[in-house]
Amino acid sequence: MSGIDTPQPVPDEPDAGSGPQPRSGTRSRRKTEPWFGNLGQLDFDIEFFERILARKVDSVEVLRILAELVSKKGDLKQAVHYDGRLVELQPDDFLARYNLACSLARAGRADEAIDALSRAVLLGYDDLDHMESDPDLESLRTHPDFQALLGEG
Repeated sequence: MSGIDTPQPVPDEPDAGSGPQPRSGTRSRRKTEPWFGNLGQLDFDIEFFERILARKVDSVEVLRILAELVSKKGDLKQAVHYDGRLVELQPDDFLARYNLACSLARAGRADEAIDALSRAVLLGYDDLDHMESDPDLESLRTHPDFQALLGEG
């Protein structure tokens, strides 16, 4: 019989290397759970980056990732918070302002979203085609100030 047909022990198992284990109920079965507990991948990622942020409170990279993750999860209050922190740390970054506008728009805060979007444009954001089709800005489509930013008003 080749080794292919015989179950091989996994090196990290406590009984690894002690030969085949009986299939009867003599060996206790351990419930196998993922090492990160019951969290889904998105929740795990958020918790992971929040722990990093607790150690590096002004990390722009971590704040960007967290803002995207919580937005993906639908936690718009946290998305606005993280995007707002990014704008505080990088007030001249048009992309940070644009992302804040997206989070504000999704959170139903149209006037603040228009203000952030206007500032993003003033700072150099110029991808009007993307702005016009961005699903995050859907709630602003009929707003006269949004149309004016697009040159339609």
